[in-house]
Amino acid sequence: MLSTDTSTATDALDAYSRVVTSVARRLLPSIAALRVGGGQTTSRNGRPGRSREGAGSAVVITPDGFFVTSAHVVAGTHTGRAVMSDGQELGFETVGADPLSDLAIVRARGSDLPAAVLGDADQLQVGQLVVALGNPLGLAGSVTAGVVSALGRSLPTRSGSSVRIIDNIIQTDAALNPGNSGGALADNNGQVVGINTAVAGIGLGLAVPINATTRRILGALMSEGRFRRAYLGIAGGYRALAPRVASRVGRDAGVGIAEVVAGSPAARAGLRVGDVILSVDGQPLENAGDLQHLMISDAIGKRINLLVLRDDRVVQLQATLAELTD
Repeated sequence: MLSTDTSTATDALDAYSRVVTSVARRLLPSIAALRVGGGQTTSRNGRPGRSREGAGSAVVITPDGFFVTSAHVVAGTHTGRAVMSDGQELGFETVGADPLSDLAIVRARGSDLPAAVLGDADQLQVGQLVVALGNPLGLAGSVTAGVVSALGRSLPTRSGSSVRIIDNIIQTDAALNPGNSGGALADNNGQVVGINTAVAGIGLGLAVPINATTRRILGALMSEGRFRRAYLGIAGGYRALAPRVASRVGRDAGVGIAEVVAGSPAARAGLRVGDVILSVDGQPLENAGDLQHLMISDAIGKRINLLVLRDDRVVQLQATLAELTD
């Protein structure tokens, strides 16, 4: 006869297994393997070599063929093949990619596809069960499970000369396998709360969150093929203020400027290295993420009021935001 402790442990394991298998049954039909061609390699003697082919995963988000994946999976290509878990192969075209969020939308030539339900990563908690799903080989789905090990992580990305920090990255100990980039990170209800993007170390994976911000990005990629951002033109981060200064300006911290891009809106406004931006249009700032959140498409061409600490003085400047381009 099993002891009470053994029986409880068995029941917990059975419950865990039921959640993971339920999520897998629900979502694996919505996960595709992407095969993207990169042309031929060149051997050392200058002759054409083998064709280079990339691979990743993608998630169906509409029945008429829109998939979300990682931007780096489809970088440098416009077409490819999407292989569903049932073996069905569909040609796809890249509709739009946003390297600064590492998200992309591709459109497959298909209909009545099993669309996944998108959730809200802002509701996740550390320790919560999550399931990572991918289709790295196009033969069978890959499923791993774990917990959210950290929230609020940041991941630097680059597009041309532009550098951006993806905020609120989800860190999980659900192992990511090769080719899982672009696949789904799901909660215990089978809703997609993240798009797997990178392996952070042994036993750790990262996922771009699905939330109000990334939904706007996905919507813009689907309708316009790109996501527009406003641009100030500084590099910097959190700068704590000395208690004497903090009490005088009513702020504990601001965004310290480490670099001003030549010819940028920041340069034209007169911002300097060493300045600390305290607020924008009266909204307090503490870190680069606070400023980044204001750089939405609606702000392009907008004149903003900056409250800036310069040496020991508080000055007011105005900047007209431009559109971020490569």
